[in-house]
This record gives sequence, C-alpha cells and structure tokens, in this order.
Amino acid sequence: MNKIFAFLNEVKAEIYKITWPGRDDLIGTIIIVCILTLVFAAILGAMDAGFSTLLRRIIGG
Repeated sequence: MNKIFAFLNEVKAEIYKITWPGRDDLIGTIIIVCILTLVFAAILGAMDAGFSTLLRRIIGG
C-alpha cells in the first residue's frame, strides 16, 4: 500500500512540473492541426478518386 501512495505522490509532483501552453500557442497549434487535416483529407480523397478511376478502366466497368 505504501508503494501505491508513493507512486501517487510522485505523479502529483510531476503534474506540478508541467508547463501548459499559453492561449496564443494553443490557438496556433489548433489552426495548424486543422489545416493539415484538411490538406491530408484532400490528398487522400484525390488519391482515392484516382485509384477508383484507374481500377474502373482496368476492369472495364
């Protein structure tokens, strides 16, 4: 039981060491993630459409 309490105390100490990002950093990161998500979705969508068209031409349907 002492090991559990020691572990929880260490976790609590580590949580206090966390440096949370500021509002500006957080908003900037969110914008970058949204833009990259849209870019990768567009790339994957274009690849899917291209492969579908290619497969239809190969099969002849």
